[in-house]
Amino acid sequence: MKIEKEIMSRVNVHLASHYGMCFGVKDALAATRSTYDENDVTVLGQLVHNPLVSQELTENGIKQGDLNNSITDIAGTVIITAHGASESDRSRWASTHRKVVDTTCPLVHKAHESLVSLIDSGFFPVVIGKKGHAEVNGLVGDFPQAIVIEGDEDIFDVPYEGKIGIVSQTTQSIEKVDELVEKIRSTRNACEVRFIDTICSPTKNRQKAVKDLSEFCDLIVVVGGSNSNNTSQLVSTVESLGCRAVQVERPEDLILDWFIGVKDVGVTAGTSTLNETVISVSERIKAISEELAVKDREYLGKERILC
Repeated sequence: MKIEKEIMSRVNVHLASHYGMCFGVKDALAATRSTYDENDVTVLGQLVHNPLVSQELTENGIKQGDLNNSITDIAGTVIITAHGASESDRSRWASTHRKVVDTTCPLVHKAHESLVSLIDSGFFPVVIGKKGHAEVNGLVGDFPQAIVIEGDEDIFDVPYEGKIGIVSQTTQSIEKVDELVEKIRSTRNACEVRFIDTICSPTKNRQKAVKDLSEFCDLIVVVGGSNSNNTSQLVSTVESLGCRAVQVERPEDLILDWFIGVKDVGVTAGTSTLNETVISVSERIKAISEELAVKDREYLGKERILC
């Protein structure tokens, strides 16, 4: 009986203290939803890096365009995504014949302002972030001289003299950013290096919460889009702590075998993930736990018969 009781409670699900959609993404989604009754609405890129949100927009007639493409064939309402845009792109899309809805996250705006302040003060611009990401493209779009640092190998491109000003993509891991900044400082002794921390508080809160889960969980399920940078950063953080992590976009992605022999499962989500998706994933894990318990009871029953 004691064995059966342990099997019945084999998987405990623990939600992170901070997870899921941040205020910037919620505001961007709300602003876009307010255009559902309009004709000719185009999002200039992927509003947020979440396939379920993209599906919702498509079902409501929202088209997807490219911030960098020609503007001549797009009319009506255009939406700048939560990731932001360069001032040159923002100005290029402005028109008396076109309505522009700017859903840029306020914390991304802050990163832009920080970078501009460094450049205005004579610092060479460096951005730590994921190359090609929409937010990073927006940050450096007005500054062709800027260098994007994604890893150690990119530090070689940073000048060895003068003043170096560094900001970060808002969804980077603070540990990674601090490490790269320190490497730049230590290898550029002749330079004045100034770093402005532009990692957003929602990202920091979610990173802290997933570290707390990693201390006692056997497995962390991270819910978020496959191209979401902050989601992948959560996975990397978990793995760097020696804990096992899997990333899913929806409940259907969960695989029963992941949970065999697992007692405590942590669940978190990137800042573009709908809360209802996180709850659905948690409920599916609980259902998988019951499936495993049933299989174990059936196995124990057969063992008793054989004995």
